[in-house]
Amino acid sequence: MAEQKTNDSDVKNFTPPAKTFTVEFFVGLFALVGCAAFGYLSINIAGMSLFDTNYYHVTAEFDNISGLQDGASVELAGVPIGEVESISLTDTSAKVQMKVLKSVPIRDDDSAAIRTKGIIGDRYVKIIPGGSEKIVQPGGEIFQTESVVEFEEVIGKFIHSLDSGEES
Repeated sequence: MAEQKTNDSDVKNFTPPAKTFTVEFFVGLFALVGCAAFGYLSINIAGMSLFDTNYYHVTAEFDNISGLQDGASVELAGVPIGEVESISLTDTSAKVQMKVLKSVPIRDDDSAAIRTKGIIGDRYVKIIPGGSEKIVQPGGEIFQTESVVEFEEVIGKFIHSLDSGEES
């Protein structure tokens, strides 16, 4: 066997070959694009948005929101303009945060009422227009509210009025 001798000068002058795009780079790029596409589709299918630039938020407090849930529709004149984003409990009432289309201004004398679609349908928030020109700012509050009227309460009052001999 013949031995090959290397000089120290050969080792010092060694330069590695220039890096070229390899199969590993393209596989990594493909995986990265695939993960980004999967994340984007997952968020859109779930109905979420990373940038909710078309909406602003308003809140309203109700004495009773029986049956109202997150995601419920917010409507003005029968047209959906937003949805209930969250519901929280205060000391004496329920605070409802809604997101509303920026193209639909809520006025400071508008009122919000909890209504039912159909006889036993889902609850939604109905915005009842006022006449003011002053607009509620994003993050503001609708102060005039109407809570849910429970069917049982109406029947109970009717029966009570019949028992007491009053006319309704």
